[in-house]
Amino acid sequence: MIKAVAFTVYPVHNMTRARQFYEEDLGLVPTMDFENAWVEYDLPGGTFALSTMLDGVEPSSSAGGCIAFEVDDLDRVVNALKTKGYLFRTEPFSTPVCRMAVVKDPEGNQVTLHRVHEHRA
Repeated sequence: MIKAVAFTVYPVHNMTRARQFYEEDLGLVPTMDFENAWVEYDLPGGTFALSTMLDGVEPSSSAGGCIAFEVDDLDRVVNALKTKGYLFRTEPFSTPVCRMAVVKDPEGNQVTLHRVHEHRA
C-alpha cells in the first residue's frame, strides 16, 4: 500500500546551473548530495531531487512530470526570477483556490510556483 510520495526527480545536464536556480534563486537547501550527480532537497510532504544519472531522460517543460512549490509571495518570487532572465511558460494567474505561475528552470523543466489563497490555507 502506498504511504507517501518518496521523491520527485528532475533530469538535468548541467548540475551547477540547475543547483544555482534551485538553491540560490528559489532558496532550497540540499539535504543529500551523491557525487553531485543526485542532489536531494527534503521539503514538507516529500523530497525533490535533481539528477544527471537518468540515462535517456531529457529535461522538458512539455513532457513528463512537474513539481509545484508553495511560495510565501508569488509576485515577489516571479518578479525576482524575471529580473534574472528566467522564462515563464505561464504568467501568474488566479483560480478560486490559488494563484500560480509556471517558470522554466535553466535545464528546461517546468516548475509551478503556487500560493494558496489565505482563506484556504
